[in-house]
Amino acid sequence: MAERFKFGLEKLLQIRQDKEEESKRLFTETQREKQNTEKRLHNLKDNYDKYKGITPGEDVVYQKLKRYYLQGVQSGIRQTEKELIVKTQKVDEARKELVSKQVDRKTVEILKEKQYLAYVKEEERVEQVNLDEIALYSYIRNISEGR
Repeated sequence: MAERFKFGLEKLLQIRQDKEEESKRLFTETQREKQNTEKRLHNLKDNYDKYKGITPGEDVVYQKLKRYYLQGVQSGIRQTEKELIVKTQKVDEARKELVSKQVDRKTVEILKEKQYLAYVKEEERVEQVNLDEIALYSYIRNISEGR
């Protein structure tokens, strides 16, 4: 019975599933980029904390070099924080896009399920009509034979 069911929008469902898979891939990729940026920011902050203090016995040249290094690290931290904000926005956009694609796919799947249930119900109705017809012929034959 179910082998004969053909969903007219099967190609549309396949396209939407493919788009959802692509959206999942993009979401995962943007999330990974954001995590890498977070790691880089964490490393920069660790380096800043590691070198920010003045320890006794440092000569003036080393302190000056360290100050330049810390200024560069601070600049890197500011730049990475801006980059992290952009990456976070991209992840949010990718998440919204993924949810949209999932809704689109689910809509077609629900339509397919409804059409399949209607098909099964119609097949059961046809089968019941056939059984009733067979029973009626059997009853008429038994009456005509005098049983």
